[in-house]
Amino acid sequence: MLKITILTLFPAYFDSFLNNSIIARAISKQVVSFNIVNIRDYTKDPHHRVDDTPIGGGAGLVMKLQPLVDCLKSNSNSKSHSILLSPLGKTFNQQKAIELSKKEELIFICGHYEGVDYRFNKYVDELISIGDYITTGGEIGALAISDAVCRLLEGAISSESIKEESFNDNLLEYPQYTFPFDYEGDKVPDILFSGNHKAIEIYHRREGLKLTKKLRPDLFSKIKLSKSDLKRLKEIETNSISKQEQEALIKGERFIKKNYQK
Repeated sequence: MLKITILTLFPAYFDSFLNNSIIARAISKQVVSFNIVNIRDYTKDPHHRVDDTPIGGGAGLVMKLQPLVDCLKSNSNSKSHSILLSPLGKTFNQQKAIELSKKEELIFICGHYEGVDYRFNKYVDELISIGDYITTGGEIGALAISDAVCRLLEGAISSESIKEESFNDNLLEYPQYTFPFDYEGDKVPDILFSGNHKAIEIYHRREGLKLTKKLRPDLFSKIKLSKSDLKRLKEIETNSISKQEQEALIKGERFIKKNYQK
C-alpha cells in the first residue's frame, strides 16, 4: 500500500478529493492511504505565524523555514520520498507518475504565499512543477500528482483502462464515442460497428497517431514508431486504410443500415 502524506496550511482543501469515487475506492481497498498534516501545528512563533516578509525586500510573504523543517522531519522516515511543489522543479509528466507510483511513501509539501524560504529546498528529495503558470499554492499540484499516481496503483482502476490511457507511450488516446449513433448529423464511424476487433485496433492506433501529430507534435517526436505505425502514417498521408479495415467497413455499414437507417 502506498502512503501519501500532504503537508499543507489548508487541510480542508483535500476533503472533497479524498471522498471522490476513484480515490475513495482506492482508500477503502487499502491500495493507498492519505495523511493530511497542518504545517501550522509545527510553528514555534509565539503568534503562530508560518510566514514572514522576505529579507531584503520584495512583495508578499514567504513561508518560514522552521515550521516546514520540523513538520517534514516529524512526518518522514527512511522510506519517505519528499517532494516540494515548486516552479524550480522539472515539469510533471506521466513517466514521473509511473516512477512515483513505485515508491512506498510520498510526502508532498505545499508552498503558499510567495513561496518558501529557499533554504528548505535542500531538505526535500525532489522539486516538481505542474506547469509554467501560477497558482495560489502547492495544493493544486499535490492534488494533480496524487490523482495521477493513485490511478496507476494496482486495484485502483481496471488495468485495461490504464493500458489505453493517453500519454502511456507519448500517444494521445484515440477518439471515443457513445450513443446515439447520429447526433444532429454527426455520426459515429462505421468501422466501430463492424465487430472486427483487429481492424478497430488498427483504426484506433492510426487515429491516435493522427491526433498526436496534429495536436501535440512535441509528444509525437518522442514516439518510438513501429513498422505498423509507419504504415498507419502512410495511410494518413494518402488518405487510405488497410485491407482489414476495408473488409470491416462493409460489415459496419451493413450493421448501421440494418439498425439505424430504417
